Amino acid sequence: MNRPFRFGVNMVAPSTGNEWRKKCRRAEQLGYDIILVADHIGMPAPFPALVAAAEATQRPRVGTFVLNAAFWNPTLLAREIATTDALTDGRFELGLGTGYVRAEHDMAGLRWGTPGERVSHLRRAIGELDRLFASPGFQPRPAQRPRPPLLVGANGDRMLRLAAEHADIAAFTGGRAGPDGRPTVITAEDLDERVAFYRRHASARTEPAELNVLVQMVEVNADRRAAIRPFLSYVPHLTEDEALDLPILLLGTVEQMAEQLRVRRERYGFSYIVVLEPGMEAFGPVIEQLHGE
Repeated sequence: MNRPFRFGVNMVAPSTGNEWRKKCRRAEQLGYDIILVADHIGMPAPFPALVAAAEATQRPRVGTFVLNAAFWNPTLLAREIATTDALTDGRFELGLGTGYVRAEHDMAGLRWGTPGERVSHLRRAIGELDRLFASPGFQPRPAQRPRPPLLVGANGDRMLRLAAEHADIAAFTGGRAGPDGRPTVITAEDLDERVAFYRRHASARTEPAELNVLVQMVEVNADRRAAIRPFLSYVPHLTEDEALDLPILLLGTVEQMAEQLRVRRERYGFSYIVVLEPGMEAFGPVIEQLHGE
């Protein structure tokens, strides 16, 4: 049985306090269920931005999408998580990933590490967070017990196994890491295989996880082929038809985009849809179209 849709917007542009609160209130007006902040150098710092987002709004939850695990000491991160969850009255969701931009690690003076080392570090961080939040003596305490919901962003085998074991929300990136760590877009058929791999490893779960996908581009355009052509230079390994089928893109009329999401929920199980801030307004009517489904 399909889960109801849930919609998030990932805020990426630095703002003044007044601008930030205005953007967050607009996201609430448009019907977004959660306001998210990434963890990249040059973008807003996640935790203060999320506390401000929660104070400016009434209904949406707030979350990280996603924290770069290598940026954080687990004990200090636990303090940030617990404080943010308490200050937002239990509206916080924790998104974690390995990090995929080597240049950011270099700028921060942090070791990049091999893919395996980065996954191992994330696994240790999740274990340490769980240990700390289970400890009666740990302070401060999060409002949600034993901890806020955990989202893990994944594509590779090790990360999908990790998500299957620990994540309340499994986020599919729609990309495969290249030599520099940056993702290369995979086909819709490749994503079928990745979701199937995850499901095999999550089959023993007592409670199925929510499945998430990040939509990289939203464009309202009755001519879907005209809309996709500027994007094709970024995916030279894909045909136009293959690009139009990508779950990370939403192109067409509002009605067509709503139907694309229904089809993708049926095909992959994606019920939690996140768009980037530049697509926030364009996606609003799609949320209205799918409200309650």
